[in-house]
Order: sequence, then structure tokens, then C-alpha cells
Amino acid sequence: MQTAKKILLPYTESGTAMAAIRRQPQRGVLVLILLILVHISACAESLQVLHWWRSTGEQKAVAVLSNRMAQENIQWRDGLVPSGSGIGANIVLKSRVLAGNAPEVAQLNGVLISEWADLGLLLEMDSVAVAGKWEKLLLPSVWSLVQSHGHLVAAPLGVHRTNTLFYNKKIFSKYDLSAPNTWEEFEQIAKKLQQAGIVPLAQSTEPWQLATLFDTILLSESSPAFYQEAFVRKEPAAFYDQRFSRALKRLRTLKKYMVLSAQERTWMEMARQLAEGNAAMMIMGDWVKGELNAMGLVTDVGFGCTAVPETGNYHLYNVDTLVMLAKDNSLRATQEKFAQMLISPALQAEYNQVKGSISVLRNPDLSKMDSCSRASWKLFSRGSSVQVPSLVHRMATDEISKDAIIAEIHRFFMDDQMTIGETQRRLGAIARYLSKTKAGNDAQDINR
Repeated sequence: MQTAKKILLPYTESGTAMAAIRRQPQRGVLVLILLILVHISACAESLQVLHWWRSTGEQKAVAVLSNRMAQENIQWRDGLVPSGSGIGANIVLKSRVLAGNAPEVAQLNGVLISEWADLGLLLEMDSVAVAGKWEKLLLPSVWSLVQSHGHLVAAPLGVHRTNTLFYNKKIFSKYDLSAPNTWEEFEQIAKKLQQAGIVPLAQSTEPWQLATLFDTILLSESSPAFYQEAFVRKEPAAFYDQRFSRALKRLRTLKKYMVLSAQERTWMEMARQLAEGNAAMMIMGDWVKGELNAMGLVTDVGFGCTAVPETGNYHLYNVDTLVMLAKDNSLRATQEKFAQMLISPALQAEYNQVKGSISVLRNPDLSKMDSCSRASWKLFSRGSSVQVPSLVHRMATDEISKDAIIAEIHRFFMDDQMTIGETQRRLGAIARYLSKTKAGNDAQDINR
């Protein structure tokens, strides 16, 4: 236990709380309260949490977590590493572990969980899972995700749906438009908007954002089974398939409905374009909903959300998770306490309402969800037949495979001279190489 630090109090001559109370009772009491609070703060355990949540909506979600920790006398020490899709944060985490300066808690998603667990770097929290009856509380696919070789190694926070299309309600109402269910309807809307001088689709050229768009396009042009052939099992033949060819063609078709002069922009900037009416639609994960709400836009009033055309029956998902780093046992009890509080129904409801995601629990309070979240949860809860693990967000395959595929998709999009056939050949070659090196064996194959 640490000792409270001495504080200099300019309005007392003696520097003691009791002297202040005798001379000025009201101020003296405030001084005493301040000293008590400082002492409590100094005695509280603290956990540093490394993460990449930097948007306004995400920071509000972080506040939910840190405030709940404070109620349990645990201090949240912020370890924000601003980086799109967590790329920079993962690099920082690796370097800190190698330097012997690992944080106590880190945001780590998807396949990376099992990879880090295999290295013995994650705290196994089986006692937490048993005491909290996690297997009965969590949705089956989430329960499977947070385990490695039969041990609980991560705490789930929420499930995002990445095949989400957002649209500006004011613009759609003005031009008497309805949310598109097919790509044909999307193109009809896009052409009408262009004629009115409105950018149809807000889109950044940042690689992971483009790949998120392609993720959902491939699903729309094929099926969950084919998606997994390509991105989970990385079967070379899948990349030469006509369904993959159609997806590449669709990606290039959508390019004409975007304004790309700005080149790479953050997804927050793209969301602001939508909010301010500078673009009519945006395709991205439902963390955008949390950001739009944080801007003051009300779901179903300022904006609407629906599934990306021709993916309405599927949930392309990304699960937010936190892991506890296995440093020593001095903070184990605090780490386990934090993990347990993350799946409490009250915290799940509050956190996911702000973040834009849905609860990881089997029986959440649906009354706390807006229409977008209720639709997302009801679909995801139907099970593996509708669930599709996102490539871009580390649900489908290992980091090396993910990065290689994203790089080729980005190259194709940026270079109009590159043909569809050439891109398919390059991706097919990558898949053959990866299959020889056995990359991605821990992928989240929901049909295995």
C-alpha cells in the first residue's frame, strides 16, 4: 500500500487539515475530504490498458469502463495508441513485451488471442469463467473465441457488425430514397445523388478501410462458405473463382461513386462527411453508429443503418476483447476482478450502447438497444450459419495472411491499370505460399 502524497494547501498557514478546520470550518472540511480522496486514490490498484480506441464515441466507451473500474477502487491507466484498425497498437504491444514493460491489459482481437496464448503471454482465467458461469452466459461463438486449448484467456466486450450501410436520413428523405437491398438499387440511388451534386459514398483509401469494404462485397457476391474458402482456409482456387472476380469488379464500380481526392482519411472523418451531409452513404462497421451518436445524431432520425446490399442474412463480425498479460502474480486478483466486471449485464448494456456494438451475452436487455443493435443481435444470436468472421478485423486468419491480402486489394483499387485477372493470380500465388507455410491454422472457421 502506498502512502498518500503531501499536498501544499495555499489557503492554510500551518499546512494541516485540523488547523484549517479550527480557523475556517467549511474550508477545513473540504481539505480533509481532499486528503482522504487522495489517500484512497493512492491506495487503489491500477491497471494500464493498451488499446486503440481514439474516436469520440470510442472514448465515451472507454469512460464507461474506467468509471466502472473506479467504483471497484481500480484505476484505469490509459495506454492509447492511435492507429487504424489497431495496426500500430499491436506493434507497440510486441515491442513492450520484448522490452519487459508489458501493460497489465491489452486490446487483442480474433486469431491473435490464440497466437499470444500459445506463447504463454496471457493470463489464464479459468477460475473466473467457472465462478461467473461464462459458458452459460456468453454467446457460443464468443465463448469459443476467448478460449485457447481449453483455457479462458480473454474477456469479451462486444460484437460489431462490419457489413453495415449507413445513410443520411435528411438526404434520403429529400430525394424520396429508400435504403438499398440490392446493388442494382444502390447504383440507381448513387446515380440520382450524383445528378443532384451529392457524393453517394464516403470512403477513405486507407488500406484497412478499403479492405473492409471489399470484405462485405465478397460476401455479397458469394456466400459464407465461399468467403471462408478464400479468407479462412485460403484455398488458391477460391481466388480464381468467378465470384471473386465479380467482387473485384464491384469494388472498381463503386469507385466512381466516391470522392478520392482527399486520399487517406480516418474513418471518423468519413463519418463526419456523412453526418454533415457531404456524403449520403457509408459502408463500415457499426462503431460508426457510436460515433454518429456521439456527434449528436439520433439513430433512425439523423441517420439510418441497414445491411450492405445482398448481405442482409449474414453477420460479418468483429469481436472486441481484452486480454490480461501474464507478468507476475502481484496484480492477478485485480486483473481477474476487471475481467469479471466486463461481462456484467449492466456494464455490457452501457458499454455497447455507447460503442455501437452488441452484447456478448445470450440474454441481454434488448430494451436498451436501438433498432440497429436489436437487428444485429437477433441475427448474430442465430448462430454459426449466419456468422462470418471478418478478414480485416482478425477474425478469419493470421496477421501475415491478412496483411498480404489487404495489400493486394489496395493495390488493385489504387491502380486502374491492374487487371482483375492479374490481381486474382497474385492472390492465388499468395494463398499457395501461405498454405505451404501453414499460416493461419488458428483461423476462426465457424464450420469446422
